[in-house]
Amino acid sequence: MEDLLLKCDVHPDKKVKMFCQDHSQLCCSDCVLLNHRQCTNVALISESLKKPSFNSRQLSINLQTIIDQLNMFKKELEASIQYVEVSYIEKLQEIQDMRNNLNASLDELENTTMKELDEFRTTLQKSLKKDVDNCRRLKDELQQLGEAVQSLFEKSKKDIKFIAGRKCLDKIQESETYLKKNSVKDQSLIAFHADIDIEQYLSKRSGLGRIVIMNPNQALTVKRRSKYNVKISSDTKTCNIMAICILPSGHVIVVDRNNEKIQQFDQKYNIVSHCHVSGSLRDICLITSSEVAVTVDKDVRFISVGNGQLITGSKFKLPHLADGIAHHCGALYITSGTALYHYTLTGTLVNKLFEDIGDGLRVVKCAVSLAGDRIYVTNYYQSKLLTLAMDGTLISKFTDPELQCPWGVHVTPEGHVLVCGYSSNNVIQVDHEGKKKLAKIDGVMNPFCVCVNTNIDQIAVGLYKKNKIIVMELR
Repeated sequence: MEDLLLKCDVHPDKKVKMFCQDHSQLCCSDCVLLNHRQCTNVALISESLKKPSFNSRQLSINLQTIIDQLNMFKKELEASIQYVEVSYIEKLQEIQDMRNNLNASLDELENTTMKELDEFRTTLQKSLKKDVDNCRRLKDELQQLGEAVQSLFEKSKKDIKFIAGRKCLDKIQESETYLKKNSVKDQSLIAFHADIDIEQYLSKRSGLGRIVIMNPNQALTVKRRSKYNVKISSDTKTCNIMAICILPSGHVIVVDRNNEKIQQFDQKYNIVSHCHVSGSLRDICLITSSEVAVTVDKDVRFISVGNGQLITGSKFKLPHLADGIAHHCGALYITSGTALYHYTLTGTLVNKLFEDIGDGLRVVKCAVSLAGDRIYVTNYYQSKLLTLAMDGTLISKFTDPELQCPWGVHVTPEGHVLVCGYSSNNVIQVDHEGKKKLAKIDGVMNPFCVCVNTNIDQIAVGLYKKNKIIVMELR
């Protein structure tokens, strides 16, 4: 231990022998020679001991304090490493999903083109084979008549000769007419005119998208706002947008509770398709790039998205209300208003993670962090945002006078945490720890849900009993 203390930090093969008061540095002989020649207060350690010594107790406290801070910072860095790894895996999956979708689209184009090619071949061959059959028939009939004429013409009676002659003339005329109408055709070849726009478009792309590094604690700022109508002609009630989900393609899935429908919009919020789902629709989450899960009363229903259509699929029933829903790495997290549960994708209960059975709605909506290390839960009744560990342990409670009756909560792919203040008419952004407010977006009346479209850097907000959603472009 003594050798460790005496070793020079700059020149490890030398021992500390002096102290530079000008720079408050311990020095070896090389340090003095190279870096402290001009200093006026360089003395041997033995001489420095004559001055007041350190307070050992306070020094130990300071050392332990900084060690604790370093340990905490190290844990944060290790968590960041894990966060980067999870982010990498998820983005890698998105890239692979996009490639698979492109492959599927190209396969579909190829199949359509091949079908058209087959149809042209069948049509041409059918026409040519029909002509071949007609030629063969006429030739055979003429040959038969010719043989009959040769064998019967000298021996037969006049009436037989007349019939044979007449039939020969008729068949010759039929053959001449056929040949006249079907003169020798030029050879028909099938040509393929490639759609060069597809190849040219792909050749001009530098990649499947852009890779950016995001800071989950960076405050989001809004550049401009727009409103888009979500009401369709078949709606009988004012829309009540309970949830919004963004597909990797950029298409937007909107859940309208009042009209019992789920809608799909393109990136410009033009309606693409919709489907009717009976019951009280409550929330939605992304399962894969082409499948979502929706909570309806006590059910979880799966809906696939393909060829621009929304197709209802399987479902499973729960023994409690299915309110909020979130998905992470094959696990479903579902709230009931009073508790948070962990389920498998097939509806098997893993465990109850958290419960608060006090008055009012205390466990309303939930969202999982990108790294899968935190679950954010809104407590509507007490105006709180809860941050839980993945085992349900309460990590922190966030309250703020500017956040009243929080409802929807959303974590972006970059890790930004957004909470809807239903009664405070705003959307609050909190840090990854769920402890500090980073930003506030005002001017959204009774927001129920919020979702960020990272494809085009927009925030979409669904409102209570409104026929429009608010879309905000980010800086």
